[in-house]
Amino acid sequence: MSHDPIFAEIARHGVVPVIAIEAVEAALPLADALLEGGLPLAEITFRTPAAAAVIAEIATHRPQLLLGAGTVLTAENVQAAKAAGARFAVAPGLNPAVVRHAAECQLPFVPGVCTPSEIEQALVLGCRIVKFFPAEASGGVEMVKALTAPYAHTGLRFVPTGGVNTANLESYLSVASVAAVGGTWIAKPDDLAAGRWQTICDRCREAVAIVRRLRGVAT
Repeated sequence: MSHDPIFAEIARHGVVPVIAIEAVEAALPLADALLEGGLPLAEITFRTPAAAAVIAEIATHRPQLLLGAGTVLTAENVQAAKAAGARFAVAPGLNPAVVRHAAECQLPFVPGVCTPSEIEQALVLGCRIVKFFPAEASGGVEMVKALTAPYAHTGLRFVPTGGVNTANLESYLSVASVAAVGGTWIAKPDDLAAGRWQTICDRCREAVAIVRRLRGVAT
């Protein structure tokens, strides 16, 4: 479940826009805003009925965007994500059956954890990158550091999500075990509904600038 090329690409960008989108018609304008802003990747969450169709629309017409599915809670979600064209999947928690099904489907999977016991389950299942969720509510940067200590030798890396924003982004990315963060602030539901594509683009550029300044990588 390491799938190094995809996870290496996620880590290179440092921020994964996490997006709940209601309308398929907004899919391509959203994708274009992300691309123009320099963040050519997204996690489209299965929190809305439109999710699979949005993933399919973007995968078909903007294939240069690294597209994942979020809130993948069931085997059926895994299959829908894969069929729609998602190249990775993310969950808020750790369900061993779903992780195994994703492996069978050859869909790179990032389970959610917030305790040592969940981390150890993830490691047993072959996961070396996990979502730390909900990040701020679960202790934030200091908790990530504490969880890193006993598992750093395993190569485990985190994607903290939940409460991360431009104010604390640098603090999270400064932790060596943090591959990237989930950026729920990049494209908020009200921005999508109002068609504020330039706002989304500007938030991408701001995030990209922080990542570049901190990590010195071209995004």
